[in-house]
Amino acid sequence: MATIRARKSADGSLRYTVQIRIKKNGAQVYQESQTFSRKQAAQAWAKRRETELSVPGAVERANRSGVTVASMIEAYLREHAKARPIGKTKKATLEAIAKTYLGECEDRSITAQVLVDYALWRMSAEGGGVKPQTIGNDLAHLGAVLAVARPAWGASIEPHAMADARKVLAKLGYRLKSRERDRRPSLEELDLIFAELEKILSSRPTSINMLKVAGFAIFSTRRQEEICRIRWDDLDEPRQAVMVRDMKNPGDKIGNNVWCHLPDEAWTIIKSMPRICDEIFPYNSESVSTAWSRACERAGVKDLHFHDLRHDGVSRLFEMGWDIPRVASVSGHRDWNSLRRYTHLNGRGDPYVAWEWLPKLLASSVKFGDRTLNGLSRRGGRH
Repeated sequence: MATIRARKSADGSLRYTVQIRIKKNGAQVYQESQTFSRKQAAQAWAKRRETELSVPGAVERANRSGVTVASMIEAYLREHAKARPIGKTKKATLEAIAKTYLGECEDRSITAQVLVDYALWRMSAEGGGVKPQTIGNDLAHLGAVLAVARPAWGASIEPHAMADARKVLAKLGYRLKSRERDRRPSLEELDLIFAELEKILSSRPTSINMLKVAGFAIFSTRRQEEICRIRWDDLDEPRQAVMVRDMKNPGDKIGNNVWCHLPDEAWTIIKSMPRICDEIFPYNSESVSTAWSRACERAGVKDLHFHDLRHDGVSRLFEMGWDIPRVASVSGHRDWNSLRRYTHLNGRGDPYVAWEWLPKLLASSVKFGDRTLNGLSRRGGRH
């Protein structure tokens, strides 16, 4: 019933295509095919499918028009965009998956074996030679699609296919999760970076005031997307707190609004911003990231992400002797396990005592260019 044919790819590697044909009374009533990079996987899949299709009614169910992975991804991106734009990295990853051979696979053929085979192919030279951590991200994003497709659109997907695939890959020795970063900037590195930011602001006064944005990121522990979303209406002055809208949290982001305390330094920085737009920091978050990366490069500081400032800010609070509930009131974390990965202590006390850049960034003037003013809302309404 099943035949396996090997064919050579352009790079010389072999691919194995399994073709299953079922006939009744001399007429073909069903056929399907699947391609694998390993012969063992092809043989295992063929044997399993033959067993499944021998069950009464299985052929009739199999003849139902299937939904391809590419179609599921397209539907997921379309529906997700209605609630909130999807992240650029996640969107690019899913679109790339849709263009691979996996994108042509139909829902009923998505099993743990197929996913494992895809992961091994991606880590091979033919599939791009990516690292296990990249595969971990790919499977995580694809898993989100499959988790929605099954209950929402009736896709025939094995409920535990993704979880089983990740277990198999872990047993094979592949570390799918990225190592937790413990990178924190030194005061010397920040001095170099802030000097570059000051130069840029001096030559282009209407550019992003990264002195204030970066300083606020350290003292408030806020992410760049959150910083650019904060509005003046989100402040509670008596409590010295800010409403962080749609705060990132596993399984709960849209509508996850959390009140967070602002330490004195962060509050002072906010008070130094002009009340012209509805947003306190009316900048594009991706532009903030780009500006930070360029400043680091010019300063000769390597491997320092803007998000590392959040790590530094949370760790600083612990070094100052704050307890877990008090730190969480600033960072917005709900549990210690999530908060733990942000704490990398370098000692005791506040490393930013008498930090020379705090008065400088507070005194730096803020000028918004026409692009900023036209692209975002002014106080009192949009223009």
